[in-house]
Amino acid sequence: MKTFHSYKNPALAIDLVVFGYNARELSVLLLKRNEEPFKGGWTLPGAFLQMDERFSDTCSRILRTKLGMDKLYLEQLYSFDEPGRDPRGRAISVAYYALVNPRKLETVASTMAGDVEWVDCRKMPQLGFDHKQIFKTALQRLRSKILYFPVGFELLDEQFTMTELHELYECILDTSLDRRNFRRKILDSEYILPTGIRREGLQNRAPELYVFNKKLKRPTDLGSVARRANISDLTAKGYVSKKP
Repeated sequence: MKTFHSYKNPALAIDLVVFGYNARELSVLLLKRNEEPFKGGWTLPGAFLQMDERFSDTCSRILRTKLGMDKLYLEQLYSFDEPGRDPRGRAISVAYYALVNPRKLETVASTMAGDVEWVDCRKMPQLGFDHKQIFKTALQRLRSKILYFPVGFELLDEQFTMTELHELYECILDTSLDRRNFRRKILDSEYILPTGIRREGLQNRAPELYVFNKKLKRPTDLGSVARRANISDLTAKGYVSKKP
């Protein structure tokens, strides 16, 4: 029987898909590499796991040192283990996706990256490694999860209008949603609460402002209200029309 030390150990990387939402546009944060492999090309932010780190530690290190961020909404996405995914050698990637309001944070480039840029998810450039596949997997997860879990509120200001929330859902789902049905479903879900405050300064109207219902913190709470309101019905036939 082989001993533990007789097995070769692949490198383990953490890659992040950082989504941002601003001006009705869903974007992802990319780094331009200044060294090989893929020098001058775009990649997702990532780093190799150190021997004394947990996955969460590596995520925090990537956010701090490469992006100038910290304490974002993070969720483990998937593992990517194609043997040839990294030209430098055997490396397995554990991917996460993060959500952030770009207006709240400032991005910085690390010494390894030549540039950091928000890129429209509809205009993605060629990415190094297998990062295009990782990005597509993350986008599909976000589109699926927003139908039953209120992750989208991480992308909005603390107070928002019903129209702003409606536009966020349409942008992420790339789908037109009936406004009246959307409003009814969202209010029934108990995801949001009225503040009693209206936004002033808009011509001919003063829309009501809402906040996320922070009492719904546990997954069991959120799951129960989602099932009761059946948010997934928002994309059922008759409720939507696909954007051109």
